[in-house]
Amino acid sequence: MLIHSKLPNIGTTIFTVMTALAETHKAINLAQGFPDFPSSPHLIELVNQYMRKGFNQYAPMPGLPLLRERIAEKISALYGIAVDPGTEITITAGGTQALFTAITAFIHPGDEVIILEPAYDSYRPAIELAGGTVKAYELSPPHYRPDWEQLKKLISMHTKMIIINTPHNPTGTILQHDDMLRLEQLLQGTDILVLSDEVYEHLVFDAQAHHSILRYPGLRERGIAVFSFGKTFHNTGWKIGYCVAPQPLNVEFRKVHQFNVFSVNTPIQYALAEFLSDPFEYLGLGTFYHHKRDFFLDVLENSPFRPLPCAGTYFLLCDYSAISDEPDADFARRLTAEYGVAAVPVSAFYNSQRDERLLRFCFAKQEQTLERAGERLSRIPLHA
Repeated sequence: MLIHSKLPNIGTTIFTVMTALAETHKAINLAQGFPDFPSSPHLIELVNQYMRKGFNQYAPMPGLPLLRERIAEKISALYGIAVDPGTEITITAGGTQALFTAITAFIHPGDEVIILEPAYDSYRPAIELAGGTVKAYELSPPHYRPDWEQLKKLISMHTKMIIINTPHNPTGTILQHDDMLRLEQLLQGTDILVLSDEVYEHLVFDAQAHHSILRYPGLRERGIAVFSFGKTFHNTGWKIGYCVAPQPLNVEFRKVHQFNVFSVNTPIQYALAEFLSDPFEYLGLGTFYHHKRDFFLDVLENSPFRPLPCAGTYFLLCDYSAISDEPDADFARRLTAEYGVAAVPVSAFYNSQRDERLLRFCFAKQEQTLERAGERLSRIPLHA
């Protein structure tokens, strides 16, 4: 049978590859971005309760109304923005589904989409499946801050969307207030949409703030913001998130959403609606992960790895050039096989495979896990 692949250059994701390699070598998996500690027992009990009560059939296509009301309350409390839960919020099967749905809802063949690389690896395939063309703006270490005047040169009459991600995976960089103002100014008077990946919104450190597009009128009117409960409540396997967009954009988003997944896990939606009534459940996350970042930095202190700045997310980039001249993908595999710690090569986040001799480590782990990893990483000798 002759098969014409719609994604001929796409293989298995690097996250799957490195996790499989970690399992093969019984390595500590700091590659894929998931916690090794449990979700809230109270939240799990709530899910169980709603299952036993019989809330096991289809939820409404846009999501449970009460959950959308809770999200609107959360947005109002955090960002001072009034969002209509009926027309501007849609519950999704995770952040990635929301991103895919937004891209396929608005991108037509011939449209151009600007992404900032290194980038989460789902953006490009979704754009290509929709018939769009990716135009990549490459960020540079150690700070990975965009030069908006340089990015502006990528905009053409065919530009339909810009995708931003803050806090940023894989670099841990956050966009600042000035960045959002520059982007707002850049897009003024255009029909360009902004797809804002904000799944790590609560994971911001060092007394800094998360600058959501929802705070900026010129971005909100053209913006689709994507969030994740899985990242927030340590249950990435539940695959539940949500999208916030103005009504005209959300109407188009839901047209695709209803034929993609239609609706999302019902008992979990009920449980989250009740769980969100206590803001304490998410307001302390920044402090929680700030401590984990600092703990991981401490255990790396005697290692030959050089950490880069990390202002958000639960990822830390480390320079290994004092250890080896190997390409990052080769070194990541050897690190897993020989030293028992799995990480992700940062070149995998660039379409150009740009290699700065950097690895991404996930520190969403128990302290004993991070300590064991630090001990192993500290035994690696310096470059001969």
